[in-house]
Amino acid sequence: MVTDLMDKLTHIFGQGLSNSYYPVPQQAIGVGSAFEGWSPCAEDVVYHVLVPLSPPPGHAFHLELDTAGMPQRNFCVRVELLCTCMKEQLGENMLCFLHHREEELRRKQDPSLLHTLCTGSYLDVEKTVHWFYRFVRVAWLLLPQSCHWHLTSQPSDRSCKFQLSKDKESIIVEMIFGVQQGDSDIFVGSQPTEVGIPSTTWLETYAVAEAKFFRHVSRQAPHDSWHCKCLQLLTRILMGVGFSSYTLKTVVMHLLNTVPLTQWRRRDFQHRLMDILKYLHCSLETKRLNHFVIGNERFPMEISLPSDFQVAEPLNLFQHLASNPDAHTKARHEFIHLLHR
Repeated sequence: MVTDLMDKLTHIFGQGLSNSYYPVPQQAIGVGSAFEGWSPCAEDVVYHVLVPLSPPPGHAFHLELDTAGMPQRNFCVRVELLCTCMKEQLGENMLCFLHHREEELRRKQDPSLLHTLCTGSYLDVEKTVHWFYRFVRVAWLLLPQSCHWHLTSQPSDRSCKFQLSKDKESIIVEMIFGVQQGDSDIFVGSQPTEVGIPSTTWLETYAVAEAKFFRHVSRQAPHDSWHCKCLQLLTRILMGVGFSSYTLKTVVMHLLNTVPLTQWRRRDFQHRLMDILKYLHCSLETKRLNHFVIGNERFPMEISLPSDFQVAEPLNLFQHLASNPDAHTKARHEFIHLLHR
């Protein structure tokens, strides 16, 4: 239902924006635990979708690395105006933003993206999100689902979050916006992050590549594979313990890449749970847990990565434990607590 809803919204976006110079939304991509099949709590599922944005006519997006900080690299999306004089000569109904006077442009054409959703020359996350909020509320009334479902927005500066409710049923959808890195499955996204980050900062996200990895595994694995149930159970037990669900997801992805998929059936359930806990324990002791996407030479070739990713130095998700003895001691205690659970 969420996928169908997003497809219909994207179609309405395309129709409504055909003569404007706002970012062009592409087909939404389901990411995260709800679409990967391992949400720990069915009643609290959030359906995360990434909506790729393409530049409107007469514009181009350029990704500029903002900092070299890891594990999450920051980018700015610089918006450049392109010459469209040739299109004018071919009879297309568009004035060139670069080579027409501002008064004529204001009189005959909608403003460029630089004058609507940008701060300076850079695409602004918060302006983009707030504009999509307004558009979704209008577009919702055109959808058949609006006759049966009630839509309530849950304001957020870096994502569009909505609750859909009908009788006693409700679901939450969170839309993240992203700009693709080349033709790869890596994006820079608007996902929420720590307070204080500039509104022109977009964070590198591996969510699409990871969701494609889970689909790749599902195609290869036996129909009765329990790999998602292993992750679902451990993340449910994890609640209230210091490890993030992303840490466990990373461990499971590494094991799915090394343990034969025929050994993840129900009869193997206990052995695989122990493998996951042993892998986590070993990572704690060595203070090293490699990121699954960056620097992984065994990443499936069918998932497209930027050329420098597989040869990059593997990122250590436990770097904070290596540099902070107190955090390491706390993590070891939390692991013991996890075992007791």
